[in-house]
Amino acid sequence: MSNNHRLPDYDLSDVTDVTAPAQLRALANPLRNSILELLLERAATVTELAAALGRPKSTVAHHVSALVDAQLLKVVRTRRVRAIDERYYGRTARIFRVGTVSPTDGAEAPYCNNDLATAAAESVPAHQADELSSIVRHVRIPREQAREFWARVLELANDYAQLPRGGDVVYGFAAGLYPTEYPALPEAESAAD
Repeated sequence: MSNNHRLPDYDLSDVTDVTAPAQLRALANPLRNSILELLLERAATVTELAAALGRPKSTVAHHVSALVDAQLLKVVRTRRVRAIDERYYGRTARIFRVGTVSPTDGAEAPYCNNDLATAAAESVPAHQADELSSIVRHVRIPREQAREFWARVLELANDYAQLPRGGDVVYGFAAGLYPTEYPALPEAESAAD
């Protein structure tokens, strides 16, 4: 493990902006997102990833290869096992930031994951079992203040990702910040009026 005892157990950038079409396509696959999420804990081999995901090793190897080609994964170390070099893969960044993608040729915009939709689908069993904690708040604030608040949320998400592993349940953490058409009160009149 690295000297700073942070998860994962390899060096990686904090944030990478994802803009290339190949990267966007790679991120659009749910299995690839699961692979990326697992690698936030520690580097892993294709065999370990396949076991964790309950998928064939060949399927996982294909998706790992696509993520490597898209420069979202890299080999972070190797280990010699019975005359074969076993590769351990890790992410290239903790956060892959995807901006708005607008097609230039009038075609349909590429699919990008909506993390809140993913979290909503994953949370259905917890909701049905009355084990879901969630909150939504609407606040009219300037765009810059929203950006500053989101930076704090990202810090909190990184803190969450650093929690020591243990227990027998994986808990999801979802956050979103988005403009809405939600109603707002008009500006309050001053007391002098």
